[in-house]
Amino acid sequence: MKKYLAMLLALIMVLALAVPAMAAEPETEFDADLVAAAQEEGELVVYGSCEEPYLAAAAEHFQELFGIEVQYQRLSGGEVQAKIEEENGKPSADVWFGGTSDPYNVAAEKGLLEAYEPANASHLIGDQYKNPDGLWYGIYKGILGLMVNKDELERMELPVPQDWQDLLDPMYEGLIWSSNYQTASTASVITNMAIQKYGHDEGIQYLVDLDKNIEVYTKSGSGPSKNVGTGECVIGIGFLHDGITQIVDNGYENIELVIPSSGTAFEIGATAIFKGAAHPNAAKLWIEYALSPDCVNLAKDTGSYQFLVIDNAEQPEQAAEFGLDPDNVMDYDFEDASKNISTYLEEVMEALGGGDDRFQTE
Repeated sequence: MKKYLAMLLALIMVLALAVPAMAAEPETEFDADLVAAAQEEGELVVYGSCEEPYLAAAAEHFQELFGIEVQYQRLSGGEVQAKIEEENGKPSADVWFGGTSDPYNVAAEKGLLEAYEPANASHLIGDQYKNPDGLWYGIYKGILGLMVNKDELERMELPVPQDWQDLLDPMYEGLIWSSNYQTASTASVITNMAIQKYGHDEGIQYLVDLDKNIEVYTKSGSGPSKNVGTGECVIGIGFLHDGITQIVDNGYENIELVIPSSGTAFEIGATAIFKGAAHPNAAKLWIEYALSPDCVNLAKDTGSYQFLVIDNAEQPEQAAEFGLDPDNVMDYDFEDASKNISTYLEEVMEALGGGDDRFQTE
């Protein structure tokens, strides 16, 4: 009897190793054939441009749900775009997760993303949250704005800026942080916003004038928000959900969030498959997962408080508590942004004289 039980136990262990099991039960129903094909590949490599805690939680939960080994790396949107362009159809990762869609659009224009029609895209709240050719899909929406240290401005006897033009006032010289035009996808949104709001030449001139008051350009778009609470940065330009993270998770109640009064831009945080992905079925399963509550509901639990664009997900209460209205934004022209942002960024850097040490990417 003991010999029989030992043999049975050994057989069960062999079968368990041979067939990747779902270690947890997903909330969403996923296509069984796709899951099996993805498990057969057994691996997935993810580049993430959202914040690392969210990226890590999403990757680890995918591995837990499907028994597929996931490797992930956090890179800014501009870094992923540059890396994928250099690899030119032989990508070192399978999928891209998070970060604004502007660099995704550049990659799409260059034929570096793979089209896919996920079943879970039916839960998107509008067609604007997906690429018309199925090259990327939106998972969240973030509002561009200002994060200010109220205590520091009060100490300096300076008013809280309320609009983009306020930032040009010489009284804010050396107090503003923004993101690097050469590495951060957030800087792409800032550039497009300025050009769409003021016109091409006037928009670039606005960024040149703004540069006179900027002390630091951070490698990542969330960089300014991480230094406002400490007072190292007094006024940060970035996505306001990053400011909420600093207030809610890190206790910096001295931060005030400002939606510019004349209107602002917004990002669509996206996900996509790289053309030539080594694990195409696992990549497709990732897209289905990324467009499901199993993934996006992790955001608010990891300090990411963007508005979700999936109708069966739970919106983060924190965004509404801080008075952020996801519809209080300008009519952002994503088509112009996707077609011209590379040229616009080159023109901005040229107008800034090629930049200085603040634009170093190493």
